[in-house]
Amino acid sequence: MDCRIFFHDKCFDGACSASLFMRFHRECVKTADSFSFRGLVHRAGGLFDEAEFGGGENAIVDFKYSASPKVTWWFDHHLSAFLTGEDEADFRRGQADGSQVLRKFYDATYTSCTGLIADIARDKFGMNVAPLQELIHWANIVDGAKYESAKAAVEMAEPAMKLTMVIESSSGNELVPRLIPLLTEMSLQEVLEQEFVQELLGPLMARHWAGLELIRERARLERGVITFDITDQPTEGYNKFIPYYLHPEGTYNVGLSKSSFRVKVSVGTNPWTTKTADELVNLAAICERYGGGGHARVGAISFPPDREDAARAAVAEILAELQGADG
Repeated sequence: MDCRIFFHDKCFDGACSASLFMRFHRECVKTADSFSFRGLVHRAGGLFDEAEFGGGENAIVDFKYSASPKVTWWFDHHLSAFLTGEDEADFRRGQADGSQVLRKFYDATYTSCTGLIADIARDKFGMNVAPLQELIHWANIVDGAKYESAKAAVEMAEPAMKLTMVIESSSGNELVPRLIPLLTEMSLQEVLEQEFVQELLGPLMARHWAGLELIRERARLERGVITFDITDQPTEGYNKFIPYYLHPEGTYNVGLSKSSFRVKVSVGTNPWTTKTADELVNLAAICERYGGGGHARVGAISFPPDREDAARAAVAEILAELQGADG
């Protein structure tokens, strides 16, 4: 039987979650003789294609809930984990009646989904996760933006940070599924040293530095909020800490970018701000109003590629709200 793992694509925590879940399932559940992977991205419209769910087991990790009866496992930690109230009610029913209590897990207090899966696997299934501490440690740092400084986040000395760039920049459906099985079998440095990763790394580092210069040209700071628009330079991703590297005094960032399948509004909080938690705005709640979501300190909204007008209108509204909140 195949276990098909659906994971948050273009995301380090998503890839780590898929890898840890695969190892957990292989060691503790032992009902699958093969594993396959499908990346999921936030986009305008439906997020799930029912036809993609296989006839064996189907797991969703680090991504929104699906009420499909074909989904047998689910792990998530995002504040905006449910697309609809009906989805949340379906999850709550399965927890209340016990039918899904050991198959579907949600806890928004976790920094990373990798950490959530590791704790569930250890505490409820007896898995030894000690060999995976490097992976868990870096999933928490990357997904929680817990870098020691903007310089560390942008200059990317650590293997995990370079792998994050490779994963976030992937443009096809083959790279991340190829990486996933390696992440719980090798050190991150060993994964980075794989020839197929090294072939990508040089050009990506060059593009990274070019992206930094582009955002340097475009970014503006006004009333505590950094904004920039790079929709005329389509990209599949950029280092989200660049705005704070360039304008460390900014509290929030609202960026507008475009890729092959969406126009994206990225909203973030400076991880190194001196403001206290009760002074900061819940960005997930803002993004949810426009059909997006995320965490309290970082979120995003996806619009169809031909709806730049709607994306720009959202940026203007969010910018005004955050500038007002920042005083």
